[in-house]
Order: sequence, then structure tokens, then C-alpha cells
Amino acid sequence: MRSNSYTLGFTTLVTIILGIMLSSAATLLKDRQQLNMELDIKKNILQALNISGQADVKLTAEEYQQMFSEKIRSYVIDKTGHRVDEMKPEDIDPKTMSGFYPVFEKVINNQTAGYAIPISGKGLWSTLYGYLALERDCKTVMGITFYKHGETPGLGGEIEKDWFTSNFVGKQIFDPTDKLVSIQIVKRTVDESSAEAYHQVDGISGATLTTKGMNIFIEQDLINYLPFFKLAHQTEEG
Repeated sequence: MRSNSYTLGFTTLVTIILGIMLSSAATLLKDRQQLNMELDIKKNILQALNISGQADVKLTAEEYQQMFSEKIRSYVIDKTGHRVDEMKPEDIDPKTMSGFYPVFEKVINNQTAGYAIPISGKGLWSTLYGYLALERDCKTVMGITFYKHGETPGLGGEIEKDWFTSNFVGKQIFDPTDKLVSIQIVKRTVDESSAEAYHQVDGISGATLTTKGMNIFIEQDLINYLPFFKLAHQTEEG
């Protein structure tokens, strides 16, 4: 019969070996996981800006990277809306740096064709992360995506589905007097005959708190970029 000390020693040895194996696997996979996260973010930026390729054609990671480098110009702006040439989006540490915001500009034939900005905030159960894209007029929504969240599947989790995100396309973030009104997700189906329909989208049944949170953080993120939108629109008109 094995002694208790033998059993304890064997268990301890197995635990140590498994711990080393798991730690080594996590370390070896860390770089790959980071690359996959970065690629997923780039895919979402491309999708929001409507340049992610054909839906029925699967692209490789290298093809997505090439598409991003060819069609996206990224830079940083300050709280006044002006570019900060000595910074790149990856230089921004949101925990320690405030007043700096990344911009992802869609470029076609060396001409600006739209802008994507990151959006994030609290839903019901989690923090939601995504991108909102505007046409070159800085007023009309081109697209929206969500790439990370922990909302309930079938309820708040529907925010990432095409049927929901497609409702944003063509909506306006300014009213006729050029006042920022953001995009509001309503509890009901949007009344297209109403005066507010131009900045409203249909809600998600059973996800009131998730969409309420979205209404708050989308507006706040747009406010942060408001000086940039005004400068870009003036440049466009000029």
C-alpha cells in the first residue's frame, strides 16, 4: 500500500508539471492571441467603413492586413480636433492619457471617403467595444460594428448582428441646424414618418438596458470627436 507521503508527493509533482505546461502554453500563445485580436479590430474597422470585401469571399489574414494598409490612414487627434503628428493610435494609453483620440480614415484613390472612430461603454453585463463610421461629410453613418462584449445571446448580444447594425446606415448624427443629436436606439420600431426618424434605429426586444447604455456612450464618443468633425467638414466644403 502506498503511503500518504508518496501520494501527496506524486500529486504535488503532477500539479507542478501541469502548471509549467499551462504557463508555457499561455506564454507561447500570447503573441498569436494578440495578433488575432489586432486583426479582428482591423476587420471591424474595414467592415464599418464598408471596405471589407465581398461577403462570400474569405480572405486570409495577410489579405486583410494588406487591405487595411492600402485603404486606411490612421492617426491621432487631440481634444481640439487637430492631428497630433508625433503620435500613432497604438501610442494612446486610455488609462493614463486623456484628450487623445484615434481616427481611421478611409482612402480611395488618394481621396478621403469616410472616417471610423472607436466606440465603447457599458451595456447591461459588460463593456461593449466597436467602431462607428461616417461618410466624408462627417454627418451620415456609413456603418457600425461591435467586436467585443459579454451581453446575453439572443438579447443584448444581437447588437453584433447584421439585421441590427444595418439599421444605422444612412442615419444622421446632426439635426438640420447642425446640432449633434447622435443616434438613438428606440424601444419600438422607428416611425419613419416622424421628424426624429433620421437619427433613430429600431430597438432590440428584451435588451432595453443594453441599448440604453449604447445611447449614452455613442453620444459621448461623438461629442469627443465633435471638434474634429467640424474641422473635417470645413475642409471638405473648402
